[in-house]
Amino acid sequence: MSAVPDLAAIEARDAADPLRDMRDRFVLPQGVIYLDGNSLGAAPKSAFAELDKAAREEWADGLIRSWNRAGWFELAEQLGDSVGRLIGAAAGETVVCDTTSVNIYKALHAALWLRPGRSVIVAEGGSFPTDIYMAEGVAATRPSVTIRLEGVDAPAIEDLIDEQVAVVLVNHVNYKSGELRDMAALTRKAHEAGAVIIWDLCHSAGALPVDLDGTDADFAVGCTYKYLNGGPGAPAFIYTAKRHHEHIRQPLTGWWGHAKPFAFEQGYQAGFGIRRFLCGTQPILSLRALKGALDVWDDVDMTLLRQKSIALTDLFIELVEARCGEFDVTLVGPREGARRGSQVSFAHQNAYEIMQALIDRGVIGDFRAPNVMRFGFTPLYVGYRDVWDAVAILHDILKTGSWKEERFAVRAAVT
Repeated sequence: MSAVPDLAAIEARDAADPLRDMRDRFVLPQGVIYLDGNSLGAAPKSAFAELDKAAREEWADGLIRSWNRAGWFELAEQLGDSVGRLIGAAAGETVVCDTTSVNIYKALHAALWLRPGRSVIVAEGGSFPTDIYMAEGVAATRPSVTIRLEGVDAPAIEDLIDEQVAVVLVNHVNYKSGELRDMAALTRKAHEAGAVIIWDLCHSAGALPVDLDGTDADFAVGCTYKYLNGGPGAPAFIYTAKRHHEHIRQPLTGWWGHAKPFAFEQGYQAGFGIRRFLCGTQPILSLRALKGALDVWDDVDMTLLRQKSIALTDLFIELVEARCGEFDVTLVGPREGARRGSQVSFAHQNAYEIMQALIDRGVIGDFRAPNVMRFGFTPLYVGYRDVWDAVAILHDILKTGSWKEERFAVRAAVT
């Protein structure tokens, strides 16, 4: 067993980090170690410049003329291509729009229409709840459709896929444990059974390399406010492989997805390609903030990003277990770096109170019921010294029992 690194070794890692200069592109509050970028990414400085220009010049001065002059109308597709480059999609296969939940709804209906005669949706019982909620919503509109859940109807999702299955909806990275699915293998399994697959990339887009086209994926959805740092409530994205474009049907047939939106025809005629997933008028200010955030990625090597992600999470696990193992803190999720996303979760019977004590000391992670402390590591702005200091604070909280203060047991409206 190798020795636990000391502070000098940690600082040497930061000095040698090829991504260390990326941190300067973000606004990070003084005295805060931010380990919650898997819920809401930090603010990129470039997003403020985009917002200011869009609001003060294009909206205030250009007014409605900016739909053409400032290129507002094309933003959803342009930003879709920017996201697409990070998830292994060709140009024209991804569009930024709506929310993850809405896009799941659209993608599920589109997948069911691609497989007439099949009536089963397969999903994960341990999925982020909105995936299951939206699957239930789709099934409510189609009386013949049923849902099979991993962990409820069978232990493994692969055991649920047969000739009755139309679509598999699955998270690439589990939101609670951080476990990473094998995209190529599961996509192949779905296709061998004649089903299509939708990948939820909320916890992998911007956290690790993704290869949708290379793995022959059918659909993907995801948010842009986590590792992509697009801001609170930033628009989501949806991807469809080009082989499906002419067959896309989805129920939210709003005017923005019409083939000729400004012809104002009475009947709906779907637009071309990925535009068929568009629905209503796009939120331009949110899109422009996202543009600023995505511009950062022009200078990011995704291989280096993944290497640092694994190194940060490996170090966190090593230090927590070495310093805090005696306090009944237990790793949740994969120990092997290649099998997890860019987050680490630990369980403790008083996880909520401990997390509140951490936040009070400037270490911001989050809590997931019933007993999980979840820590996200965004390689663009989290360093090795951050990991060292965060674990030192966690150790102090556990050793002194400061988490037992009554104020840390008070549950906020949002936990």
